[in-house]
Amino acid sequence: MSVSLVGPDPRPSPASALRVDGAAIVYRLYDVGYEIALDRALDLLAASAPERVRPIRGEAQAIQIVNPPVTVILGHEQVAVGDVVRPVELSARIFDFGVVSLRARVDLPPALPWDDFTALGSALETAPAIAASFAHHLRMLSERIASAIERPALAPQTEDFVVYRVGRLLGPDGAAVSPQTLRDEDVAPLLLNETRPLSAAARRELLPHRFSYYEDDLAILSWENALVVEPRVHDADVQFVLEFANAQLLELRYYDAMLDAELPRMYDRIAALRRGGGRSLLRNRYAGLLATLQAQVADSTEIVERVDNALKVTDDVYLARVYTAALEIFRARVWRAGIDRKLAIVRETYGMLNGEAQATRAEALELAIVVLIVLEIVLAFVLPH
Repeated sequence: MSVSLVGPDPRPSPASALRVDGAAIVYRLYDVGYEIALDRALDLLAASAPERVRPIRGEAQAIQIVNPPVTVILGHEQVAVGDVVRPVELSARIFDFGVVSLRARVDLPPALPWDDFTALGSALETAPAIAASFAHHLRMLSERIASAIERPALAPQTEDFVVYRVGRLLGPDGAAVSPQTLRDEDVAPLLLNETRPLSAAARRELLPHRFSYYEDDLAILSWENALVVEPRVHDADVQFVLEFANAQLLELRYYDAMLDAELPRMYDRIAALRRGGGRSLLRNRYAGLLATLQAQVADSTEIVERVDNALKVTDDVYLARVYTAALEIFRARVWRAGIDRKLAIVRETYGMLNGEAQATRAEALELAIVVLIVLEIVLAFVLPH
């Protein structure tokens, strides 16, 4: 671990005097099945006016989405966040690879002091009312789209993150302030939930991803949170790509965990089959296991490839850089490499068992040929000429 010899920045923080117009959007993503037929889901949710949403920026054409997810408003509630009951809009985004993303948008009072905005982050992380609301709406939504879900099953893995959305930063005089004035030490308490000042080395390591396209916008990413300063109300493109990246991460985590659990079971089944007795010359004792392994490899490979190809970046522009940085933070390549390695083990095991079964069949054939030859010789001596 590196140790910084540089003390805290002596300059006063400009953020302490700022006021914020904005909101916080809490996301929780669930894997609810193998696949979701989005056209069918659209029909089932027709009463709630669902939409197929894509990024709207001009440079968004550098991002290609094969099957755009379905977005639907679920309702409005009053939810306790800390000591304050706040209005919350609940919505969902449904991805074809089996993920449902629930969102709770907490709109904040206008001109909220920056310190209060920062304190909201800690309150959101410990708000049981939001978690309870997510559980309720997930159950209701899953029932509504049940016929659109192939192989429905709620996975134990979930993915959580928060986007702090700022429409305007205001100075003490009420005038607009450029988001470029925000320093890492200003946003660290918000994005990293750290109350003590971080060293310069820690800030460089934990908050290296900072993006701007226009003078008045800013996106700062961390593992669980993001700060998005965007004055255009309807421009939620950065949030869109961050949500997409989190959905992909959830699928990678789910299949990695599934294969982690499957490998010991596979070895146990092989051992049990071998303890069951001698080799059978008439049948392949591994037939059931081989069919299971083949199906698992096919399913895992198909869904992981579909997740990887769900969103493609064709050029290095702003949204593409944000999306690529999010995948880097989430270590998507590491998760994918782990899945590929475990699938390789399953394939090798399949090949080994299949080879053993083929060798057994070859031995049976050779034995049958020997028996036939012996029988023919015996008959030649026994039968009269």
